[in-house]
Amino acid sequence: MDNFIVSARKYRPATFETVVGQQHITNTLKNAIKNNQLAQAFLFCGPRGVGKTTCARILAKTINCTNLQPNGEACGVCSTCQSFQNGNSFNVHELDAASNNSVDDIRSLIEQVRIPPQGARFKVYIIDEVHMLSQAAFNAFLKTLEEPPHYAIFILATTEKHKILPTILSRCQIFDFNRIGVDDMANHLASIAQKEAIKYEVDGLHIIAQKADGGLRDALSMFDQIVSFSDANVTYRAVIDNLNILDYDYYFNITDSLLQENTAKTLLFFDEILNKGFDGAHFISGLSEHFRNLLVTKDASTLKLLEVSEGIKAKYLQQSQAANVSFLLSAMNIANQCDLNYKLSKNQRLQVELALLKMCHLLSVFSLATTPLTAMPDNNEQLKKKPDTSAVNIPQPANINTEVAMVSDAPATYVTSPKIAEPVKAPAESIKKEEPPVADKPKPSFIPNSGTTSVKIPSLKDIGNVQDSVIEEEDPYLKGDAKEDFTFNDFLREWNVYAAKIKAEGKMNLLPVFITEVPMMLRPYVFEIVVGNKVQEDLFRDEKPFFLNYMRSTLKNFDLEVNARVDKQVAVKRPYTDLEKYQHMAAKNPQLAELRKRFNLDFD
Repeated sequence: MDNFIVSARKYRPATFETVVGQQHITNTLKNAIKNNQLAQAFLFCGPRGVGKTTCARILAKTINCTNLQPNGEACGVCSTCQSFQNGNSFNVHELDAASNNSVDDIRSLIEQVRIPPQGARFKVYIIDEVHMLSQAAFNAFLKTLEEPPHYAIFILATTEKHKILPTILSRCQIFDFNRIGVDDMANHLASIAQKEAIKYEVDGLHIIAQKADGGLRDALSMFDQIVSFSDANVTYRAVIDNLNILDYDYYFNITDSLLQENTAKTLLFFDEILNKGFDGAHFISGLSEHFRNLLVTKDASTLKLLEVSEGIKAKYLQQSQAANVSFLLSAMNIANQCDLNYKLSKNQRLQVELALLKMCHLLSVFSLATTPLTAMPDNNEQLKKKPDTSAVNIPQPANINTEVAMVSDAPATYVTSPKIAEPVKAPAESIKKEEPPVADKPKPSFIPNSGTTSVKIPSLKDIGNVQDSVIEEEDPYLKGDAKEDFTFNDFLREWNVYAAKIKAEGKMNLLPVFITEVPMMLRPYVFEIVVGNKVQEDLFRDEKPFFLNYMRSTLKNFDLEVNARVDKQVAVKRPYTDLEKYQHMAAKNPQLAELRKRFNLDFD
């Protein structure tokens, strides 16, 4: 029985062409070898399993090859290539800095550098995990790294570039390795499966590539594990069962239930997921990723960001047509808040279920918020039949910036329905009768030195009419005939814009009126704002002409009206003086009076 060799070792690249996903680095190194422009020191940095040590070994073999190919690759048949492949080359030295990180280890390395190469052009030193060297070892290495012999080349590899001293970085050519893409990794796994005569499904290989998170070594390890688990048949079901991955179908089914506002079905799906042993945080994180993928699929230009197989991509394209952008953005916001609060919650399951219930009602919220006000009930009979018992205040952002703060941007809370207060019955005759036109009277003239004056002093009953005429002449409200319809969202948007304008103008005493409460809609185009005290009511009344002029002209409806009302609350009288404090305490405990009388105590 032959010894089993893991795929990560068996299929380790031996040439630059076979390196996966690092073409920008391999092309640079091949051109440097071809043009004889090799640096004295290289630094390969990047995540685990992306090919840093592999590229270092390929570079060490290629620069000593005596029969270099036209494409810049090593021949693999010359004596130096054969000695390297057999592991007995005297010109390539590998050092693990994780276990050889002292000054003495570096001094031993420096002593070896003085010995010239044997039967080759260069002597190469590969130092892996170089960030593990101590500061003293780094300092001992500086001089040799800056001015090595002409035949010495150092290749340093690390996963934590930020831990290396800047003086070391300045002496090296730095190559940053990228995470390997999902498609490149899946294609590489498919080629290995074909060589090993292993059956596979493309969706299953894509799941392995996604789970590997950019590391090819991790992907090959999982590939070997699933091959053993599935008896050389890598299917989509075998992958998700073996790697404990939540199936895509759960996310698609839950999203369909959310779009249908089916709360019962959604909660049952979540319960099934929990019964299979998946964590709620894992589920909500995957659901956020699912919404993100649906949003990406909305635009053809961002479709390349979707790193899934063609079969799964077709499902995303189909479901993205049913979900609008507003729903996806709000659902992502809710899921993100749930993810942030999950670990702090004492009832974590309820945290996720509450988030799912909020998502279920998003579409009805959007339809109500975008319904024209004329379509809402505006008479007493309709409101009596359908009382608004589910009215919920719309949250407002705590800080109003110069930019418009949209209501749907508030974290974890969303508009459910605009407030519709009980309408007040209007009097039967609310329209004033037109008065007959009065003929113009001649103006009285003033006669000098006359005993009487021709200027008429108005009587007391005429004073009110005079004041009304003055007020009418100085009416601060704009006039107009526009009566265009608008939605409640339109009203809230302009309300927030005006609040930002007030803040920019420095009217901080008026700002709480606009950010504390949200107006209630009494009937179409008539709103009421509840304020905390009489001072705020007076401030709003003074600002009302400017506010209504802005709202009416912006929304193009001059029937719009907004009034302020003081919220009358019964003030609780607190004991202040010593006598009041004593009386308050004695009312709760009558024995206190007996204690005071027995010991002849005073209040202070």
